[in-house]
Amino acid sequence: MKLAIVILNWNGKKLLEQFLPSVIEHSEEATIYVADNASTDDSVSFVKMTYPTIKIIENKENGGYAKGYNDALKHIEADVFCLLNSDVEVTKNWLSPIIETFTQEINTAIIQPKLLDYKKKDHFEYAGAAGGFVDKYGYPYCRGRIFNTIEKDTNQYDDTSEIFWASGACFFIRKNVFRQLNGFDEYFFAHMEEIDLCWRAKNSGYNIKYIGQSEVYHVGGATLSNTNPKKTYLNFRNSLFALIKNAKGLLLPLIVVRLIFDGIAGIKFLLELKPKHTMAIVKAHFGFYNNLRRLLKQRKSTKNKIKHYQRTSIVFDYFVNKITIFNGLQ
Repeated sequence: MKLAIVILNWNGKKLLEQFLPSVIEHSEEATIYVADNASTDDSVSFVKMTYPTIKIIENKENGGYAKGYNDALKHIEADVFCLLNSDVEVTKNWLSPIIETFTQEINTAIIQPKLLDYKKKDHFEYAGAAGGFVDKYGYPYCRGRIFNTIEKDTNQYDDTSEIFWASGACFFIRKNVFRQLNGFDEYFFAHMEEIDLCWRAKNSGYNIKYIGQSEVYHVGGATLSNTNPKKTYLNFRNSLFALIKNAKGLLLPLIVVRLIFDGIAGIKFLLELKPKHTMAIVKAHFGFYNNLRRLLKQRKSTKNKIKHYQRTSIVFDYFVNKITIFNGLQ
């Protein structure tokens, strides 16, 4: 199996200096690429000088995660792409169980390893933990992370499991599936585009797996931290995008309840003296309204929508029922 590890970079020389060595050391089975999103620092020249065996693709503009990978992957031929954040440390034999699963399971199209916190290595990491799910109203959560409650790794998720979405921090996908689905939706720019792509893969009949025997450590927030209102804007807007495009069932009641929940989140930010995040949610809603016609058109082109949720409302489970760990949801 031909595997390409593709690291998207934008002005990330320090991250490449720190994390490329582990990728090179533990990834003999793969060809490594750095896809540069029109950086203005010297990260490209650094890679060329220090790691001449790494292949470099230079994108003409910074199109964010979505367009950046779409542009770069047009130039790469492999059976499987591994989209790896530049702030990820990999471990010995991390690729073996993933390659084995792809080889044995023809219908498995996307895989995620165990995602642990680089700064707190006995805990899961926010961006994907042990694999993702989405509730009825489009709110994402993970095995190992519900909202801001992050679980300690006590080997409770050392299994191989079917999940709904895989983290974009370390995202394995078959090339033919990526191209069949026309890659990421570039309107997302960054955040949630991997959930949208996974949702479309699920609607197309593919399986998505979490492999607990493969471990990586993710710093997280290297591009946009959780305290940045732009991240709040993208998360709220893009999850609405994905919901409209892909969800099964009647849209109007779904959207009305979702917008009410978002409004409550905005009030919560105000009470926490974070008015910029409240405004980010308001802007996200206007961004959603401005794109509604396009989203409905995309929705019509998705024929085989599936039931996408296990929980009716993760918001209710977490904030009202006080269920803060994934296994408590069972």
